[in-house]
Amino acid sequence: MADDTQEKQFIIQKIFIKDVSFETPNSPLVFTQQWEPKVEFNLASNAQSLENGLYEVGLTVTVTVKLEEKTAYLAELTQAGVFTITGFSEGELSPMIGSYCPTILFPYAREAVSDLVIKGGFPPLLLAPVNFEALYMQHLQQQNNQGNVTLN
Repeated sequence: MADDTQEKQFIIQKIFIKDVSFETPNSPLVFTQQWEPKVEFNLASNAQSLENGLYEVGLTVTVTVKLEEKTAYLAELTQAGVFTITGFSEGELSPMIGSYCPTILFPYAREAVSDLVIKGGFPPLLLAPVNFEALYMQHLQQQNNQGNVTLN
């Protein structure tokens, strides 16, 4: 539990691409087909405490685009950040790491994926905004339903 007299601090120390992959397994043939893609989009996040008050949060974005049953491209990127988060209670810390930090990272990941797709020779891909607060609350509710966590 945080000391109530400690000042709350949230500082972005660093934002960086931790891992990136772009594959076009069926090129150049996919460039000769009519562009009617099916897009699959997945998100995952993780966090680790580095030292007292310092956390690394990673947001992994995976986009698979198919033409019929053939993969046109697969883009996977882990956008990460190092954040100083001090003076918050445990109840405040968890949503900051699970919702607030991914919200900060997503625009960077979105831009990097878009750049990869364009440089891969494909039409621009603009990922829709994501409500990480709603996803975090859904995650908590699923844990609560499984009996793993008590919601306040």
